[in-house]
Amino acid sequence: MYAVIKTGGKQYKVVVGQKLKVEQIPADIDSQIVLEEVLMVADGEQVMVGAPLVAGAAVKATVVAHGRGEKVRIFKMRRRKHYQKHQGHRQNFTELRIDAISK
Repeated sequence: MYAVIKTGGKQYKVVVGQKLKVEQIPADIDSQIVLEEVLMVADGEQVMVGAPLVAGAAVKATVVAHGRGEKVRIFKMRRRKHYQKHQGHRQNFTELRIDAISK
C-alpha cells in the first residue's frame, strides 16, 4: 500500500515505515502529525485518485528530526564587467517516519 501526498509545495510517494525529508513543518520531535492532503492511495489492484484530494484519506507520521540540508553554492558573473557574486543557501527540513496510511 502506498500513497501520494502533498506537503511544502511538493508531492511525495510514501509507504509505511519510510523516512523522508520534507520542507520544514513546525512540530516538536517525536510528535504525531496527520497529513491530510492525499492525492492518491493505492492498495494492490485498488487505486483511488482524488480530484484533487482523496476524501477521508490521511497519512499519519512521526517527526524524527529537524535539520538543514547541504549547502548550495550560487555564483553569478558577468563577463568583462568585473561583476562576481558568491552566495550560499542551506534549506531547513523536517524528517518524517510514515506510520500509517488510512483510506
